[in-house]
Amino acid sequence: QVQLVESGGGLVQAGGSLRLSCTASGRTFSSYAMAWFRQAPGKEREFVGAITWSGIRTYYTDSVKGRFTISRDNAKNTVYLQMGSLKPEDTAVYYCAATLDRKLLPYSDTYYSNSLNYADWGQGTQVTISS
Repeated sequence: QVQLVESGGGLVQAGGSLRLSCTASGRTFSSYAMAWFRQAPGKEREFVGAITWSGIRTYYTDSVKGRFTISRDNAKNTVYLQMGSLKPEDTAVYYCAATLDRKLLPYSDTYYSNSLNYADWGQGTQVTISS
């Protein structure tokens, strides 16, 4: 189990950029795949992106491909979400989540995008994009 704390949210104009960070407690951060999900008012939580334990593989939902980049620094126990070309529809509470990863053979992309596979969650950080 890891404790996750997100930061970096805020209010940005459309077209702008923002970087979210999620720092994990504990010494086993590199055993976890990490993901970002978001939830807009009145909508269900949706997958944004994920990164495997090594950082070699990343996965994104179609609506953010080419605009968002997920990365991690295992030495700092931190995962990042760099967001660019932001749109009003990106407005949501963004959550990071952790799931124990497989070292040798990654899971499928559908596995990493399923929120039910993540046991540990942060408290969320608000991102608001003004038009």
